[in-house]
Amino acid sequence: MAITDRYGGIPETEIHDLLRNERRRQTLKQLQDTVGTTTLRDLAEAIAEEETGESPPPKNIRNSVYNSLHQTHLPKLDRRGIVEYESDRKTIRLTEEARSVDVYMEVVTPYGITWSEYYSMLGTLSLFVVLAALIDVPLVSALEPILWVTVFLAVFAASLGYQLWTDRWVYLNALFG
Repeated sequence: MAITDRYGGIPETEIHDLLRNERRRQTLKQLQDTVGTTTLRDLAEAIAEEETGESPPPKNIRNSVYNSLHQTHLPKLDRRGIVEYESDRKTIRLTEEARSVDVYMEVVTPYGITWSEYYSMLGTLSLFVVLAALIDVPLVSALEPILWVTVFLAVFAASLGYQLWTDRWVYLNALFG
């Protein structure tokens, strides 16, 4: 009996197998940034651009990405129910099952750390600053601890707002996709 992951019906070993391939990870990332359905051509273009750093990417790379997506990666993701791939129409969209994979693709901030690492560091920093204000450490105690708490709560709220805004297509896709 296969053990399913905590977030969905796909066994963890299969999720790791799916995410082992960089092109499949890029496919899921690109689809998360797309609301609704996209075409194979657009998806291949975006992934080739990401791989090469060129816009537009070279035709041979675009074709290579297109073929590997069409022949290998999208059918595999479709069989697992993570995407719906209509190979005759060359259209792709994420399914609800993609959420069980999403949790394994930890979101990284633009600065190269994960959001969980960022929030952990911010929480630890806020704790130390408030404690420093409470024990009258020079400069830090110039502001009351309640003001420090307010400042850090505002930073947490702004960070969360920024994170939600940068990932808005994921949430819109989940709501309307």
